[in-house]
Amino acid sequence: MKALRRGCALALAVVALLMSFAPGALAAKVLEVGSSGSDVKAVQRKLIQWGYMSGTADGRYGEKTRDAVRAFQRKNGLSADGRVGPATAAANGLSADGRVGPATAAAMGVTLSGGSVAAASASIISADHRLLAKLVYAEARGESYKGQVAVAAVVLNRVSSASFPNTISGVVYQAGAFSCVANGMINNTPDSTAIRAALDALNGWDPTGGCLYYYNPNATGDQWIRTRTVRTVIGNHSFAV
Repeated sequence: MKALRRGCALALAVVALLMSFAPGALAAKVLEVGSSGSDVKAVQRKLIQWGYMSGTADGRYGEKTRDAVRAFQRKNGLSADGRVGPATAAANGLSADGRVGPATAAAMGVTLSGGSVAAASASIISADHRLLAKLVYAEARGESYKGQVAVAAVVLNRVSSASFPNTISGVVYQAGAFSCVANGMINNTPDSTAIRAALDALNGWDPTGGCLYYYNPNATGDQWIRTRTVRTVIGNHSFAV
């Protein structure tokens, strides 16, 4: 179940890689070694964010970018040809001609390079995504975007740990795990930032480096949580193992 859920979430990530293309142009556009420009840079940023590539997004599609795309494709069960184009889009359930329109781009929270989406929004893609976004909004809506992704990542790290329930709902609703469940804040509607942050975590971004706990040292009276080893601090939260 864990592998299936993570696999499905990661497969959706390929859509985000393709969202940087202008609508109507994707069917004829392929990024490969030798390509350059803002579309390449957008792809590189996602690859770097999700851990497939290191360095900076320079907008030049060289061997390093090709190898990162291949790793991404292999991870998601795609043909690992190192190219980003219509075939990759079609393999992930897009229209037969591989076109990606502004509505899909907005749903993934990505602005198209052609300017069709001036301010990208976000949409819920699954029940797990909805619950994770609600948790992020309730627990971290005042934090930076990275801090919100980090909170979502902690939930997913718990799902992958033998010490916690193996589903997102099991982790979120585990007795005493999150104060927002006890006070009802978990029932609030998440905003677009929380929705995007939850999706980025589902797609593999973990700013915590595998942490299982987080807390605000200025707001908690829980002495046990302070015994955990802090690995990083992001905004008001300490993230620990």
